[in-house]
Amino acid sequence: MDQSGVLLWVKAEPFIVGALQVPPPTKFSLHYLRKISTYVRTRATEGAYPRLYWSTWRHIACGKLQLAKDLAWLYFEIFDSLAVKTAEERLEWSEILSNCTSEDEVEKQRNQLSVDTLQFLLFLYIQQLNKVSLRTSLIGEEWPSPRNRSQSPDLTEKSSCHNKNWNDYSHQMFVYDHLSDLLELLLDPEQLTASSHSTNSSLVSREAVVALSFLIEGTVRRARNIYPLHELALWQPLHAESGFSKISKTFSFYKLEAWLRACLTENPFGTSACLKSGKKLAWAHQVEGTTKRAKIACNTHVAPRMHRMVVMSQVYKQTLAKSSDTLVGAHVKIHRCNESFIYLLSPLRSVTIEKCRNSTFVLGPVQTALHLYSCDNVKVIAVCHRLSISSTTGCIFHILTPTRPLILSGNHTVTFAPFHTHYPMLEDHMARTGLATVPNYWDKPMIVCREIRDTNIFRLLPPCEFYVFITPFEMEGDTTEIPGGLPSSYQKALGQREQKIQVWQKTVKEARLTKDQRKQFQILVENKFYEWLINTGHLQQLDSLVPPAAGSILFITISV
Repeated sequence: MDQSGVLLWVKAEPFIVGALQVPPPTKFSLHYLRKISTYVRTRATEGAYPRLYWSTWRHIACGKLQLAKDLAWLYFEIFDSLAVKTAEERLEWSEILSNCTSEDEVEKQRNQLSVDTLQFLLFLYIQQLNKVSLRTSLIGEEWPSPRNRSQSPDLTEKSSCHNKNWNDYSHQMFVYDHLSDLLELLLDPEQLTASSHSTNSSLVSREAVVALSFLIEGTVRRARNIYPLHELALWQPLHAESGFSKISKTFSFYKLEAWLRACLTENPFGTSACLKSGKKLAWAHQVEGTTKRAKIACNTHVAPRMHRMVVMSQVYKQTLAKSSDTLVGAHVKIHRCNESFIYLLSPLRSVTIEKCRNSTFVLGPVQTALHLYSCDNVKVIAVCHRLSISSTTGCIFHILTPTRPLILSGNHTVTFAPFHTHYPMLEDHMARTGLATVPNYWDKPMIVCREIRDTNIFRLLPPCEFYVFITPFEMEGDTTEIPGGLPSSYQKALGQREQKIQVWQKTVKEARLTKDQRKQFQILVENKFYEWLINTGHLQQLDSLVPPAAGSILFITISV
């Protein structure tokens, strides 16, 4: 089989979930990563290679790169969250942490964690994806404004820096343009020159190519199976092209690089392919009197489970609800939705909400990352492994999360509040994604952006403003209350409000109104309530929950 029979592509998940949407620390440059690559190999017996333990990474990051410990842990933990683990393993780790009674105990447990050293180096390198380049800014390829308000409807627009995490073209070009650096980063030190570059005789180890499978996978043309890069590179008929030597059990650097460049192609399971040839879903309908048409596409009919993707755009003035196998384990992108209420009540892999306005999103458990970018006046209600936000204004987050919410650049008037709803399948979905109720760091956000250290960016919702949220759909399932309950101050506020209602009801009862007075009083209360519904915008939400008249499209659907 010649090399034309092999197709390779850059995997989407390391970029969608793993690349933090903020410029990386300057110490993640190739110069410092090469130093780390050499250092870890000389400390192999000290928990640095081939597995890098948290304690060793902490020493490197804090002692040599001068990173804050919280930031060092953030990158370590993000990479660890990408590892293939069972839900039981994730729940077990949550239980271990929840039983810790001090920071020292937490640190002791973290010290037992390790990651693949070479893959972690690649992970640190791809953080450059969101690096803002002055040169490219000046020539117009990107602009370093956290509040870029591009009006282009193109979901894969190449000009926006913040779309790079979901732009498979950017992933492909990033790896293609930096392939030599990525390979050199994986080389044993003796294969490099004094200036840390490869030579004509440099050899790449099998372990290095296995590590590169973190970013690249592929298939043999016309075959259905997907293989990690190293399995294809080690396949007997491809040895001549990939440069593998059975004698030395290594690859020729330059043959391997040339083979990779020749075979790299567009990701068949990326966003572009999903929009171009994905299945169009009729989950929403066109609203009368508007030219905007909702577009929803998925690739779940052709993609393997780890590559599932759903893209939802321009849902306008609608309530859309789904609990469907199409969503299970999918990466979901919600784009340019306005004045809508969207319920996605299934276990999800990741969610990105971008350029949405005046909307409410109620999500099933998000196994990895939930990210918001350039959203205004949005409410998000979710259980998620991690929340990160950038360029948002006036947004409220009711979340349950085992990691600190990340406040990236360009945010204003952010409110965090406890998770305050449930639906019948919620606890089952949490178990499937490995998310527990403790620990819960919803109220301990971390400000990551370097240019702003103003803690006034966010507030915690005062208990007096807190109300529970009712998810208004019937489903089968055992969850009947908010998982984990509410913090005591919020529970107390609800109790006090309930007491006021009881006092009010008692007062009305004791007033001994006549039948006509009761009727007048009821009309007065209903009018005031209707007025409140209009002023708060809740009337639209209630109206949209009423099934449309016979013959029109039913867009509120719960199908398990």
